[in-house]
Amino acid sequence: MQPTLWQQLTSFLNLRMAFEQAARGKRSHAAVASFEFDLEENLLRLRDELRSASYQPGEYVNFWIHDPKRRLISAAPFRDRVVHHALCNVIQPLWERRFVYDSYANRVGKGTHKALDRATQYLRRFRYVLPLDVRKFFPSVDHAILLQQLQQGIRDEDVLDLCARILRGGEGVLATEYEMVYFPGDDLLAAIRPRGLPIGNLTSQFWANVYLNGLDHFIKRRLGVGGYVRYVDDMLLFGDDLRQMHMWRQAVIRRLADLRLTVHEGSAQPRPCAIGIPFLGFQVFPSHRRLKRRKVVQFRRRLRTGLKAYWAGERSLQQMQASIQGWIHHAQHGDTWGLRMAMLRSVVL
Repeated sequence: MQPTLWQQLTSFLNLRMAFEQAARGKRSHAAVASFEFDLEENLLRLRDELRSASYQPGEYVNFWIHDPKRRLISAAPFRDRVVHHALCNVIQPLWERRFVYDSYANRVGKGTHKALDRATQYLRRFRYVLPLDVRKFFPSVDHAILLQQLQQGIRDEDVLDLCARILRGGEGVLATEYEMVYFPGDDLLAAIRPRGLPIGNLTSQFWANVYLNGLDHFIKRRLGVGGYVRYVDDMLLFGDDLRQMHMWRQAVIRRLADLRLTVHEGSAQPRPCAIGIPFLGFQVFPSHRRLKRRKVVQFRRRLRTGLKAYWAGERSLQQMQASIQGWIHHAQHGDTWGLRMAMLRSVVL
């Protein structure tokens, strides 16, 4: 007999795999080491809490990053991150076949560099590009709408209940980041609608794709957009008819309002593909790509800080090499040979 989705989720094998996924690259962290010290007992206790419906998410730890925008990151306790992986392991395949091809964030075989390659292809094929990005996307995600969408793909009530628990656990985490927007038909109670996905959660990254999946299909099927790329809440629509693209713009804005989302309308204007488009840290042209200046400034500052820590004995050689190689791997997806040589010529480890 085929195990139910809930049985798959709460199996010891899935929880063990979820631990390995959540611990990857973090085994030296105190919380991870503590959990691993008595791994089997901790996993069995987690399994029992899930199966008895007594599991409750813990408190988030919040901190700010600047990349380049100031963002509030909310980190769940490690045992909750194990649960997030266990959940995504069983529900992600249910949506993978529902997603459009040109959605690139947080999917196996996709990613930023594949999105950049696709954008370059479309810049060469079409005359115009329409960029759209959602204002305060993660703080704005409406819990009731997301749960309705999850119910369309998940038939297991226990799994849905776990999704709801995780959502409630993150309610209000980004409240200070949300700018209240009233939509047609709203009353004053709209201000207290549960909303917001903690940016640090694996579930949040996956649910972002679920939340915008209907919009993807609307753009591809209803509007008939031939060239489309989305990475989280950044979208590019490509076409040859400028008048039609202005119509697309209004249609997408109306569709986003159904999701209680808005866009930065000032930057949401069609432009010729020949002049290029800023996308995912690069200025992308039909013939080449340039790393955006702010990304260069960020890495130069990070490199300078890292070298000081290295020479003071506060950072290992392996850590420095990993940091530099990570930047090289990203930068080499643009026409940056001269830049990379200039940045690294004076680095001696």
